[in-house]
Amino acid sequence: MPEWAFFITGLIPTSRCTNRAINLYLPLTSNEIMANLNISALLGKDADALLTHKSKTIDKSQIHLPGPDFVDRIFAQSSRNTQTLRSLQAMFGTGRLANTGYLSILPIDQGIEHSAGASFAKNPIYFDPENIVKLAIEGGCNAVATTYGGLALMSRKYAHKIPFVVKINHNELLTYPNKADQIMFGSVEDAWNLGAVAVGATIYFGSDNATRQIQEVAKAFEKAHELGMATILWCYTRNNAFKKDGIDYHVSADLTGQANHLGVTIQADIIKQKLAENNGGYKMLNTGGSSYGKLDERIYTELTSDNPIDLCRYQVANCYMGRAGLINSGGDSKGASDMADAVRTAVVNKRAGGMGLISGRKAFQRPLKEGVEILNAIQDVYLDKKIDIA
Repeated sequence: MPEWAFFITGLIPTSRCTNRAINLYLPLTSNEIMANLNISALLGKDADALLTHKSKTIDKSQIHLPGPDFVDRIFAQSSRNTQTLRSLQAMFGTGRLANTGYLSILPIDQGIEHSAGASFAKNPIYFDPENIVKLAIEGGCNAVATTYGGLALMSRKYAHKIPFVVKINHNELLTYPNKADQIMFGSVEDAWNLGAVAVGATIYFGSDNATRQIQEVAKAFEKAHELGMATILWCYTRNNAFKKDGIDYHVSADLTGQANHLGVTIQADIIKQKLAENNGGYKMLNTGGSSYGKLDERIYTELTSDNPIDLCRYQVANCYMGRAGLINSGGDSKGASDMADAVRTAVVNKRAGGMGLISGRKAFQRPLKEGVEILNAIQDVYLDKKIDIA
């Protein structure tokens, strides 16, 4: 079996650090490996296409790749103030991926976005926000991203133990009929007061409310940087017209790529995006005599291919060629396939030039031990030097 067919999953034994809550990444030694998983088996029929793929679209030499010096190499040249640089470094320097340039973030805002009952029925302990923070710590994450209320209640106990990311806007689903609209839930100053190192926000690009959301989030991100916090933008596309003939173009490389480009334009330091699954959203929207946006055929013939890594690389390219890191979302929990799905997404993101994963439901909608194992498996993909940039 070739070398790339294995990756390591393991927890850092507590004997190596008396307080895992403030533990920075310590490389695992051969005596500390808890399990060996066959990555080739997890990837199944896609293993060869993903692990040996050599991109012929946007060359890897053009991408600003993650690395231990990312804050110094990229953000220190920017207009970000020293406090923001320190906040960014706090995230990059925490957890099992500390000082690698990669990020593993636990996001749990589904109590608002998807309703608390629907989200936490599988595992009711997460109605208590302390368990959200505990999962992020036990899972070796770089940061935990959740709501104002949850982090405010945990502030004095945990803000100095793991970086907080406050999600400042949400789409609440109690208004009848339900609508897709991100609204602000608090102030940036409040996020700073409770000890957050970063704020996160969502924009539904393509929606009727996108213009207002862009203006609100741009203003909030400006204030966050002024106060010394980093910014993470959930760059989601949202419009019923983005679905046609059974294909969901909300996850097309061309539409999500443009959403990313708008996101970095309003100074998002990190972009959260769903992994691209198809392409041709612009082309679909320009059929039948309709006119939508602008496109160039080279997007499809030269800048992308059908390989998921190349589709994701186009997303990275739209993040100023990786100057703003791309973290892909882990998606919903499907049960038995969650481990394989999470590892696949991590492999695609890493080989495309991305910065990591922000995965929630696959981890918190199951027992703590299993959630930790999935988070660690994701992290191990980024720790494995044999899985390289395509």
